[in-house]
Amino acid sequence: FRPAFRASPTRAIQHSHIARVALPSRITAAADGQVVGVVGATGAVGSEVIGVLAKRGYPVSTLRLFGSERSAGKKVTTPLGDVEVEAFSVDAARETDVIFLCVDGDFSKEHGEALAAKGGPLVIDNSSAFRMSAKVPLVVPEINANAAKGSRLIANPNCTTAILLMALAPLVKLFGLRRAIVSTYQAASGAGAPGMNELTDGLKDKLAGKDIKNEVFAHPLPFNVIPHIDTFQENGYTKEEMKVTWETRKIMDMPDLPLSCTAVRIPTLRAHSEAVTLETEKPVDLDAMRKALEEAPGVRVVDDPANLKYPMPLTSTGDYEVEVGRMRKNDVFGDCGLDFFVCGDQLLRGAALNAVLIAEALAEEIKATA
Repeated sequence: FRPAFRASPTRAIQHSHIARVALPSRITAAADGQVVGVVGATGAVGSEVIGVLAKRGYPVSTLRLFGSERSAGKKVTTPLGDVEVEAFSVDAARETDVIFLCVDGDFSKEHGEALAAKGGPLVIDNSSAFRMSAKVPLVVPEINANAAKGSRLIANPNCTTAILLMALAPLVKLFGLRRAIVSTYQAASGAGAPGMNELTDGLKDKLAGKDIKNEVFAHPLPFNVIPHIDTFQENGYTKEEMKVTWETRKIMDMPDLPLSCTAVRIPTLRAHSEAVTLETEKPVDLDAMRKALEEAPGVRVVDDPANLKYPMPLTSTGDYEVEVGRMRKNDVFGDCGLDFFVCGDQLLRGAALNAVLIAEALAEEIKATA
């Protein structure tokens, strides 16, 4: 990840399914690289974006990091060396070829469209600001990359949705889908660094016999699970749960899909897990299911219960691929019923990796407008 050369992908990436997804060809000259911007580079997602750019050998000629006036002038250590944070302005950020917004939805709503206006960079937004806008594509590149073509502003999906769809999309293609029920088990890092700190500090306090304080989560998270993520809606679901429904329908182009989600916060640091039940249109063939998932980019089948192998946060943390296992027919829906468990690193597959893959999928468009 240098100004003059593209780094080679690591061996692990070269041999993974994800390496076969839109991995751009090697370029050696700085003139062929892109000016890449990251807004929110010191946050959890922003720092992961920088890491993914490096590990996937993204063609960066110049890396520009943007932040608040308070952050301006600070040095951030990156694979490109120390980079000084610039005070954000629309004009300065529009000097990039592609920019990743790793900030909150209010910031994106205020600046996203202005950044993406004619003559500006490709804007990939990691917030929820534009996900359900009819004018903005919501993209998981392995599933609907074509939806992004011709757009200058692209939304990255909710992390839980992205992890789910990596396993769901190949199965919909194989068996069709009538309805889905999803229960999510989401790590503390879904609430950012403050959430992780509250969990680790709370664990220390609990083990020391002290009272646990909670400010980030509705209740103390250590030794607990909380069936409450985001705000409750009039229909009894939380907004997080509805995001999974709304975004799945949009990405899969299934606007009437019946999908019910229950989202639960659990006391792990990283990687989200999901238990999924499907009623399919065609009878389920488990051998065909396994073959489809083994061949799916970005998916790794971990399904050997006899040897205690199944998806877990411990094994999926830091991994580009989504783990899928516990695959079995569902007794409730009979021949057209299917259960499985999926686990993925929400900061990577659910955020940073997905964002970089979008940029890779649109490499020719970026190059044409640079």
